[in-house]
Amino acid sequence: MDRARNGRKAESRYGEGVTNPRARQRALCIAVSPGEPDLSELRELLRTAGVAVAGELVQRREEPDPDRYFGRGKLAELRRAIGQSGANLVACDDELRPRQERNLEEELGVPVIDRTAIILDIFADHASSAEGKLQVELAQLEYNLARMRGLWTHLERLGAGRIDGGIGTRGPGETQIETDRRLARDRIAALKRRLRHTKEARSTMRRERERAGLPTVTLAGYTNAGKSTLMNAMTGAHVGVRERLFHTLDPTTRSFETGGRTYLLTDTVGFIRKLPHQLVEAFSATLEEALGADLIVHVADASVAEEDLHEMIAAVDDVLEETGAGQTSRLLALNKIDMAEAARRRELSFRFPGAIHVSGATGEGLDRLGEAIEARFLATLRPMDLLVPYEEGGSLSELHELAGELEREETAEGVRVRARVPAVAARRFERFAVDGVAPSGPSS
Repeated sequence: MDRARNGRKAESRYGEGVTNPRARQRALCIAVSPGEPDLSELRELLRTAGVAVAGELVQRREEPDPDRYFGRGKLAELRRAIGQSGANLVACDDELRPRQERNLEEELGVPVIDRTAIILDIFADHASSAEGKLQVELAQLEYNLARMRGLWTHLERLGAGRIDGGIGTRGPGETQIETDRRLARDRIAALKRRLRHTKEARSTMRRERERAGLPTVTLAGYTNAGKSTLMNAMTGAHVGVRERLFHTLDPTTRSFETGGRTYLLTDTVGFIRKLPHQLVEAFSATLEEALGADLIVHVADASVAEEDLHEMIAAVDDVLEETGAGQTSRLLALNKIDMAEAARRRELSFRFPGAIHVSGATGEGLDRLGEAIEARFLATLRPMDLLVPYEEGGSLSELHELAGELEREETAEGVRVRARVPAVAARRFERFAVDGVAPSGPSS
């Protein structure tokens, strides 16, 4: 339904596609956009959260109304749409300001949630590790802190009007909302302290991995791009896989071999367009796995439409930049290639010439992906010419493990070794460098 109002076009579709009319919550999706908004992702978020979609209503305008999100005239149509669709919830595709949310609820008489609240709810449901639960709670508290409002106004001020309240309860005191905010801030501070401790523990584990000299690879990508399926195919692991958004929240690390060398592969949380900044901050400890990796394999869904693919890739790139991983070496893997026809494959090869076509489901392209990872890693190895004394048998054994193939020559002074060693481990062998000097750059 198109309608002109003050130069603005509005569209509505409601009463369509209620996936479960008996669902406890039935949401009417709303959005404001100057163009044609795509609400498919919001519908998928609601489905993941267990909410049925009763329809959608869109207003075309440059910016949302600062007080009510929709214009006043549009609100009347929204009220009618709620009644006709049987919706008992309104879901907004943007993050609402607290006053927009409050005014909408007063006007409509039903709860109003925004995109951020839906994502936070999904994260709370999917978090399984202690760290993940702490991160979700922190994000929820920071989001809700600005939205705390006078739920306790009937009490006015603590102790006010009470004759028998006892000592310490008389006088103005502090409002309940002030008490709630203070408690929330205290809890936020406590959560941040606990997350700092887990971050330190994760850093210790990362240093141990660096000491082992094993190259690290991180899988990053849009949610539902098939990262967990790809990880299972590469490592033989049994990471849970389901067709739902944000199924994987906690990072999982497994090992795999290619070219005779062992690599560590980490699966991280999926990204999404308009990922709430509270989550980017709260999950920074988890996302730091991407910062410490030697290589990020950016997994993208080759089965989606061209425009969606570019938007998803850009969304992931933006989050990686925001977390400080923008400079880490990156390799694009177009996953689910088995679902693309021959013409689409040729088009993808033209659009993304350096990408690896792969399918975690069928195993297609896994060898090529392994070879590409190995090539990227070999290009970073540091050539070293060493003379290792015979009594340093442990160092010789470690060199064999780190370098794989190497040249060695028995001499009177010790074992002469020419090898290419991972940069993070090279400094441990510099004391054995011939003439006291070890080449500092990567091999050509």
